[in-house]
Amino acid sequence: MTVPQHRLLKTEIPGPRSRDLQARKLAAVSSGVGTTLPVYVTRAGGGILEDVDGNRLIDFGSGIAVVSVGNAAPRVVSAVQEQVADFTHTCFMVTPYEEYVAVAEQLNELTPGTHEKRSALFNSGAEAVENAVKIARHATGRQAVVAFDHAYHGRTNLTMALTAKNMPYKHRFGPFATEIYRVPMAYPFRWPTGPERCAEEAFDTFVSQVHTQVGESNVAAVIVEPIQGEGGFIVPAPGFLRSVASWCAEHGIVFIADEIQSGFCRTGDWFACEHEGVVPDLITTAKGIAGGLPLAAVTGRAELMDAVHGGGLGGTYGGNPVACAAALGAIETMRAERLEQRARRIEAVMRPRLDALAAKHDVIGDVRGRGAMLAVELVEPGTLTPNPTAMAAVAAACHQQGLVTLTAGTYGNVLRFLPPLVIGEDLLSEGLDILEGAFASAL
Repeated sequence: MTVPQHRLLKTEIPGPRSRDLQARKLAAVSSGVGTTLPVYVTRAGGGILEDVDGNRLIDFGSGIAVVSVGNAAPRVVSAVQEQVADFTHTCFMVTPYEEYVAVAEQLNELTPGTHEKRSALFNSGAEAVENAVKIARHATGRQAVVAFDHAYHGRTNLTMALTAKNMPYKHRFGPFATEIYRVPMAYPFRWPTGPERCAEEAFDTFVSQVHTQVGESNVAAVIVEPIQGEGGFIVPAPGFLRSVASWCAEHGIVFIADEIQSGFCRTGDWFACEHEGVVPDLITTAKGIAGGLPLAAVTGRAELMDAVHGGGLGGTYGGNPVACAAALGAIETMRAERLEQRARRIEAVMRPRLDALAAKHDVIGDVRGRGAMLAVELVEPGTLTPNPTAMAAVAAACHQQGLVTLTAGTYGNVLRFLPPLVIGEDLLSEGLDILEGAFASAL
């Protein structure tokens, strides 16, 4: 590990060189591109980000669940260096290369289900979702797509239509793609009759609304995040996903699992839908797939993936050879280091301390998540009223002490934790110490 694995604060956060770079950013980059914490990174690895001022920050964000294997995982670095020296691009649709095929083979093997599969590679999670919808519509001959409250599926026109939250993702960017319908998510913490009845009642509501408002025979696909990401790390009530998947199969509807944030060992399984034994028809992946390089995929049942006419899927950069090499290195790392088990260990360390923090601070209404995808939802004490002010104060206090944390939630009141799966337990514990101190000082 080239980056020393300990926190170090040489300056205030952000430091003077980062502030200078931020001034350049504001003058050169669209103000529409926001920044959570304007510290400018020079190198990173393990659980540490080192900035231009020499500060070393503990990373509880992983670039939004991207660098699960680390920011500079040796197998990824080696694979990328070798591939760059050979060639950087030909376009797989013109003159193909083995690396694309090898990634597809790995995805077909690793994703849930023993059925015959095919994969197609793209550049981003949103692009993967767009193509999954294209495949479902083409294969079924239907148009309607059902998505859920609190969903996040991307920033393109179609994926904005699928995304539930207005600010900052959708505001004044419409009109959006049509034939998108939204139904309630089985959100245990906020279900009106309580978490015990959530799965059954949410499923009944889902079935009723689709039947009356859309019609089963018109639905091409139902798309769901097995654990919702930007919506606030919402874990659906147990049994809900299984019921939805079974209902889709009964009605010839394609069940799409969006595992862009939750996939690749993040939740303690290779894919979050495995926790309940759910086998999707199509699964979208990105983020953790390639150790930080841009790559995404749709993997699914062969009969669906092959239903599309030749030339109907693709893109100039989709499955770029350098990104594919990185993915092969990242997958090798996950296998060799058993990172799904490491995610479970991270949960075993973090969850009891988050629960203890909730017992101490009644502003924490819920602790949830799975593996190394955990969150706390902040509320006005004794109520379900979202408390984004408290969330912002705690996040700012963490940042000042050199802990990178991310926020989320439809109501802007969730702190989410996505440490790299290779983070050392000493850094994990120190980060939790900082979090505890932030709650004590900020509230």
